[in-house]
Amino acid sequence: MMKFKCDYQEECIRNSRDVELFACRWVPSPSPPKALIFLCHGYGMECSGFMRECGIRLASAGYAVFGMDYEGHGRSKGARCYIKKFSNIVNDCYDYYTSISAQEEYKEKGRFLYGESMGGAVALLLHKKDPSFWNGALLVAPMCKISEKAKPHPVVINLLTRVEEIIPKWKIVPTKDVIDAAFKDPVKREEIRNNKLIYQDKPRLKTALEMLRTSMNLEDSLHEITLPFIVLHGEADILTDPEISKALFEKASSRDKTIKLYPGMWHGLTSGETDANVDLVFADIINWLDVRTADSASLTVTPVRDVTANVQKVVEGACNDQGKPKRQYASLLCGLNGGGRRLVHRSSM
Repeated sequence: MMKFKCDYQEECIRNSRDVELFACRWVPSPSPPKALIFLCHGYGMECSGFMRECGIRLASAGYAVFGMDYEGHGRSKGARCYIKKFSNIVNDCYDYYTSISAQEEYKEKGRFLYGESMGGAVALLLHKKDPSFWNGALLVAPMCKISEKAKPHPVVINLLTRVEEIIPKWKIVPTKDVIDAAFKDPVKREEIRNNKLIYQDKPRLKTALEMLRTSMNLEDSLHEITLPFIVLHGEADILTDPEISKALFEKASSRDKTIKLYPGMWHGLTSGETDANVDLVFADIINWLDVRTADSASLTVTPVRDVTANVQKVVEGACNDQGKPKRQYASLLCGLNGGGRRLVHRSSM
């Protein structure tokens, strides 16, 4: 793989609820990007460190990549992994990503959503919020349907719903060890477990119910999906059943849709597999993108309405991460092969 120079940048913004959110980007240089890619990370995860390899790989292929940590996730402010309303995540991503798309250097570029696990649900809801705005989506083991094997009994849901407004932040939802179940490679699994930015406690009651309701609502409306997409799933995934991606592929109304199933691979397709398997997955992702951006004139780019009033850039002193100095800009070589330092990307549900 050729080594392209890219610029890595970080910033802190305020959302419409006045919460500080961390954002970052990988932009190829000196050539302009083929298109824009907007990251939607998984539950408990973040963009700058654990989706770093994703950003670098896509930037090295010529795409500008933008990420934002959801409220309560990663380096953003807010109660850790507390999702009061799933729509808050969707609206924050929409406000920030459309503000990027409105910038002079990007307003004519195609726009693609990239969602992993819970981020797949975020990406699909972004599409439903503004169906004509996005040019496509890349969905990795998406959370868009509840497997019949994992669906809670209606009585259990009813009982939890009765107390969710009383004890919304309580960590009382029993779950299996997600890290053990998601990432096959034992070395990569331990790297994840040792990272303190990753949420590893039990899900909060309100958070779990918001994720459940979101998945069930998406399941009932898969036929409303119309944008081009590729969905990728490991056949040995026990966190999000591969049947979920098959249902999305079969029920979506999209004319341009692709499904890739990988025998023996787990949930963490882009992070928890062997290096060779990760290379294979990213090769499929980049090939899908390259085919759809080869002729920029064929991409219909919808004009951006003025949404920047909902996003305020924080200039001084924010997102310092427990006293760490704020890093504004950094340049790096985006090639991953050769003598360069090994880069690790992690994302889960």
